[in-house]
Amino acid sequence: MLTLKTLMSRYPRPRRLDWIGLRPARHAAMEKPDSATLDARGLVGDRYAGRDGKRAVTLIQAEHLPVIAALAGHPGIDPAITRRNLVVSGINLYALRGEAFQVGEVRFEGTGVCDPCSFMEQSLGIGGYNAMRGHGGITARVLTPGQICVGDPVVAALEEVSS
Repeated sequence: MLTLKTLMSRYPRPRRLDWIGLRPARHAAMEKPDSATLDARGLVGDRYAGRDGKRAVTLIQAEHLPVIAALAGHPGIDPAITRRNLVVSGINLYALRGEAFQVGEVRFEGTGVCDPCSFMEQSLGIGGYNAMRGHGGITARVLTPGQICVGDPVVAALEEVSS
């Protein structure tokens, strides 16, 4: 019989960083670099870097974007609309709350749920806020600064136990 620790360390497919977004100023267009630098305060160039260590970076699952689009009545959405910093695929982000994980050379700790803000009503239309509820991703603090690049693997700390 498999232990809970073993079950929590298994993933059905590769996990990766699909998209990076920087918010240079309030309501400014998102910058979409292929790589970024993170220091202890967050993403260099992002307006929220350094405000609250627990919310230094926001992440959303690529798999949730079609769900948000469908609930908001759109055929698809650009990740920039969600105002999140990182889009990852292949991993349930909610499993990373309170856990360490790594993207590229940067180590993070998942710190909480990233609830939508009222701006989603403007960017997604009426009901946009509710479309994102439960699909907004997580917040994270930076434990080990470094570089990340689109395509980098996402590795959960528990994977190290089973490797």
